[in-house]
Amino acid sequence: MSTIIIIMPNNGRSPHLVVALAYDGLCTFEFGIVVEMFGLPRPELEEWYAFKIAMIEPGPIRATGGMQLVSNGGGLGVLAKADTIVIPGWRGPAAPVPMPLIRALRRASARGTRLVSICSGVFVLAATGLLDGKSATTHWRYAGTLRKMYPKIAVNPDILYTDNGNIFTSAGSAAGLDLCMHIVRKDHGVRVANSVARRLVIAPHREGGQVQFIDSAVGDEGLPWLSNLFAWIDANLERRLAIVQLAAKAHMSLRTFSRKFQGAVGVSPGDWLISRRVQAAKDLLETTSDSIEMVASRCGFASAAVFRQHFSKRVKTTPRAYRLSFGSSPSTIDSDKLR
Repeated sequence: MSTIIIIMPNNGRSPHLVVALAYDGLCTFEFGIVVEMFGLPRPELEEWYAFKIAMIEPGPIRATGGMQLVSNGGGLGVLAKADTIVIPGWRGPAAPVPMPLIRALRRASARGTRLVSICSGVFVLAATGLLDGKSATTHWRYAGTLRKMYPKIAVNPDILYTDNGNIFTSAGSAAGLDLCMHIVRKDHGVRVANSVARRLVIAPHREGGQVQFIDSAVGDEGLPWLSNLFAWIDANLERRLAIVQLAAKAHMSLRTFSRKFQGAVGVSPGDWLISRRVQAAKDLLETTSDSIEMVASRCGFASAAVFRQHFSKRVKTTPRAYRLSFGSSPSTIDSDKLR
């Protein structure tokens, strides 16, 4: 069994201290996300997070993959100084949450500390009662269990993360990256978040949710009509596609198609099609210098005005602002074409 020894640098208190919980049975991938996002030094940025680990039980502790973890971070007392506490997964939905940890998290929340869970870590937050009456998400496999165990929580299994102001939850494992990027974006702005995303080689912001990964979703062997339809849509995205055309392509009546599509994907065909056009537009804005009118046309929008309306609603910014932030060479683009 290999052993990981984590020794955090003692560089003094940063403006914002992130503390990650470590526990026996630690989810290694989720924990790695937190370390990579908040514990990695970023000297290229003027201000970044301080990072510590709080061991909820004496070490060394076991981690997924046959590893052991030893840390000089400290125990639950570290949480008293935290500005953000991250729970990177949990031992399982049925695994009891120690009462000292529950009390420590409740005290932290009362002080205004931000609480964050990744994947199954939501069961720790749920045990505190702090999620009652709030929205939450988790891995789609656990959503039904979470809803049954904690009926006061508004469980949404179809999204990547939730933001309740000072309590955040993420969906399945990799969605922890999306949530952490969201937090960086809130704390430091779009340009810093984009810089971090490029260094990590991930998207600064992903559209959609985890419903696309559920067993009955796209690519499932039992739904070849859906996989074939999506491939055909991508090949014809510049066309003015009507839902009745999609139904005909799938060899179904409009009513049957709408019902089956909603059941498989989680959204209506029309809503999905707009999202797909917006995603294609984002790709073009990032990689080409095409005018807004050309981008709108290539993605099948009726006009540039319609494109701007849908883009702004879904991405929460304008096409021009998005390109300036994420385009590969925004300085070479004629600003008159970006309006």
